[in-house]
Amino acid sequence: MTKHQTIHGAPNLSRRSFVVGTAATGLVLGYTAFPELAKSLAAAPANFEPTAWYAIGNDGKVVVTVGKAEMGQHISSTMAQLIAEELEASWKDMSIVLASNDPKYNDPVIGVQLTGGSYSTEMNFETMCRAGAAGRLTLIKAASEMLGVPESELRASESRVHHAKSKRSLSYAEIVKSGKANKVWTPDELKAITLKTPDQRTKIGQSLPQLDIPPKTNGTCRYGIDAFVPGMLYGKLALPPVRAGATVKSVDDSAAKKVPGFVKAVVVDDKTGTTSGWVVAVASSYEGAKKAAEALKIDWDKGPYAKVSNQSIIDESRRLQKEGTEGLLYVKDGDSAAAMEKAAKVIEAEYLTTINIHAPMEPMNTLAFEQNGTWHIHTGNQFNTRTTAIAAAIAGVDAKNVLIHQYFIGGGFGRRLESDMVIPAVAAAKAVGKPVKLIYAREDDMQMDFTRPLTYQKVKVGLDADGKTIAMEHDVIGAWPTVHWGIPAFLVPSVDKKGKIDPYAASGANYWYSIPNHTVRNFMNKLAENATPSGQLRSVAPAWTFWAVESTMDEIAHASGQDPVEMRLKLLDGAGGNAGGDAPWNVGGAKRLANALRAAVGRSGYGAIKLGANEGMGVACVSSQERTFPTWTACVAQVKVDPRSGEVTVKKLTVAMDLGTVVNPDGVRAQIEGSTFWGYSLAMLESATMENGGIQQRNFDSYTPMRMSQMPELDISIIANGEPAVGCGEPAVTVIAPAIANAVFNAVGARVRSLPITAEAVKAAMKA
Repeated sequence: MTKHQTIHGAPNLSRRSFVVGTAATGLVLGYTAFPELAKSLAAAPANFEPTAWYAIGNDGKVVVTVGKAEMGQHISSTMAQLIAEELEASWKDMSIVLASNDPKYNDPVIGVQLTGGSYSTEMNFETMCRAGAAGRLTLIKAASEMLGVPESELRASESRVHHAKSKRSLSYAEIVKSGKANKVWTPDELKAITLKTPDQRTKIGQSLPQLDIPPKTNGTCRYGIDAFVPGMLYGKLALPPVRAGATVKSVDDSAAKKVPGFVKAVVVDDKTGTTSGWVVAVASSYEGAKKAAEALKIDWDKGPYAKVSNQSIIDESRRLQKEGTEGLLYVKDGDSAAAMEKAAKVIEAEYLTTINIHAPMEPMNTLAFEQNGTWHIHTGNQFNTRTTAIAAAIAGVDAKNVLIHQYFIGGGFGRRLESDMVIPAVAAAKAVGKPVKLIYAREDDMQMDFTRPLTYQKVKVGLDADGKTIAMEHDVIGAWPTVHWGIPAFLVPSVDKKGKIDPYAASGANYWYSIPNHTVRNFMNKLAENATPSGQLRSVAPAWTFWAVESTMDEIAHASGQDPVEMRLKLLDGAGGNAGGDAPWNVGGAKRLANALRAAVGRSGYGAIKLGANEGMGVACVSSQERTFPTWTACVAQVKVDPRSGEVTVKKLTVAMDLGTVVNPDGVRAQIEGSTFWGYSLAMLESATMENGGIQQRNFDSYTPMRMSQMPELDISIIANGEPAVGCGEPAVTVIAPAIANAVFNAVGARVRSLPITAEAVKAAMKA
């Protein structure tokens, strides 16, 4: 029986904890109301605003303020759909605007404005429903007064309040115009509202049209790259040849001065330590700024990481693992060392993942300027709270004097949780005294990305004489995704209390299998951390931890003569701490994961269909993201391998995902499709290389994500069982790679333990 003694889940980022963290890195937050906010949101007249999350105008239109970044995942529509459900508003009356950085729009659970981790729906579901219900109740009360009938005789539907006995009704517009709907609800009042039961819902669970699609198709949608103000200048980065640690010794701008429109070369003085060695060429046009940046002659001190490479990072990880002294306990169940000594058979393996780049289609960009004492930051970002603090630090002002104008995002995937794009824009605007719009070139974006780290993992498993797993030891080593943020709330005490761990560097290693004597150690590779600062790339740690865990599960099954599916189902018994229920989102625990596995296996025909020569099917099942916020996900991959070349063709991916409550089925399916293909791309194609301290891949000719023509057949099963809603944007990313690798082994007996799964790696494994 496995009793997990781990720290997991999203941090509770109270305002105080965030202030403490940012102050430690020279950033101090202070907030006030933003008088410019009303001007920045082109909303309908707001005559009734029961909560901060929406307003109803005299025309009856409902404008929902979305505190989450909209980057194609349709979260804005999801928030509106939750409100519309309890508000009983007609969907045709719903619209959205994106929130500023005013703290009243902070996430109700984590306490800051952050979009990531597939948390948005699960953490905001109840808040948005209660907000909608508050409006409905207020409108009914006002209608009762206007119609002269008891509230109990009224019901709301499709933006109207109806009185069945008299066959009279009032539109929301009429009620709002009367001025009688004017209650602003307190948190305690909102909490006391009784919400609909699942069987009473009419909009949740329906595939309503996504509100962000029309503006994206008719050209009216504005992304950060579209931001414009009169008289603005343009900035283009001139970057050092290394990713981190460089400083500028001198800048010769004599050639740049010959470029028409050139204004100034600005050396970025980044007090936050986010960037180093950056120079911005400022000009009256982007083309001019680009030519000027190319003309600058910059003498760099390349710093201490100029010789770092993929291999030196791997070597350092192996050294750390072998010495073992710097590992901090993430999981400690039983005594794995003692159990391992009694094992009849021991399995050991190393697992590697390479550096991966976000590469969103819209490159990083920011328009920054100061006006009447307020710094205006026009950008699309996933972390308004942190972006505010960083902009304030660079501008040298109190954070209350920074206003973020949030835009739609042309791809985020975790990249825009970082705020580096704001730094050179603010620095340049401050230096020249005018608005500066800075746009990263594709090469800039790839070279200075906060990548998914190169990770090294060592797994050791002990089996008894009957082939039963009696111990597992798992060491996870790499850069830590959140440590460079300097926010204490993101780092938590290790199980042995010997230090602090970034749980986003090891989550997923605390699986739901009932395996006794389980130890997980988390190591920070400081060389990797400093030379290749890591970020949050879609699915974060589970993308590498489950790569090792689910591959290892198959290795155990084959070593002990068990079917990989049957073995997993036995271990997913929900015993002890694996029963779940310590958080509302993980109720049902391991048994729900077992059910997802059964669904995927059944849909795929695993074990039932006849496969051709050198074909195989492989399985994997995961609980991404964190243990407190799992999404039960399983995949069966069907592949064909050319034994002569090692080339792998993925023929079909069957994915089953248990999401509890599904708000918008079409939106969920689109997210699962996207995360599945992202997982496929990372598993089979994407790889970045560090040599001489710099990322070598600078564009899509050398960094090769999956193209549409490479898409395999896809079969998706959405499991909706009425449990609390969980996230669907990232989980499938983590299950694809191990399922494919396990299928490759079943096809040709080649065990690949490094990503991506290349033809060369398969061929080498066939010979091993």
